[in-house]
Amino acid sequence: MKGFWAALYERDWDAIASFFGPSSVYWDVPTGPSTAARGPADIVARLQLGLAGLAGYEHYEGPIVEQGSIVVTEHREVWHWESGETASLPFVSVMTVEGGVITLWKDYWDYGTLMNAAPAAWHQRLAEADLSWIYDATNDGLAP
Repeated sequence: MKGFWAALYERDWDAIASFFGPSSVYWDVPTGPSTAARGPADIVARLQLGLAGLAGYEHYEGPIVEQGSIVVTEHREVWHWESGETASLPFVSVMTVEGGVITLWKDYWDYGTLMNAAPAAWHQRLAEADLSWIYDATNDGLAP
């Protein structure tokens, strides 16, 4: 999974897409399964929504635990906006990986930490974004 994390923190969108298959699902747990993304292109679009507009983006690795096809990663990201605001976001990422393909990725983080630190322009960008990638995974049986 180190190759995936390297691609993510380089914001190498093509490399990121290569880790997912057509039925792969990604969702941020704080926003719920109704705002998930499915398939490589839509997962990349979902990631770009938050990350493409950042001036900087740092990653601090934590422990990685693997059990069968499940990979759990504890890590922290520091987001920097052009206007000077920063957010330090602790994450736990839980992935199901089958045959080298991430079939399910759920990110656990604190919604308030991000939204309270983000500048108004970033909030506006979210409000006006193309959300055609949204996939409602509510009934997929993915939630614990």
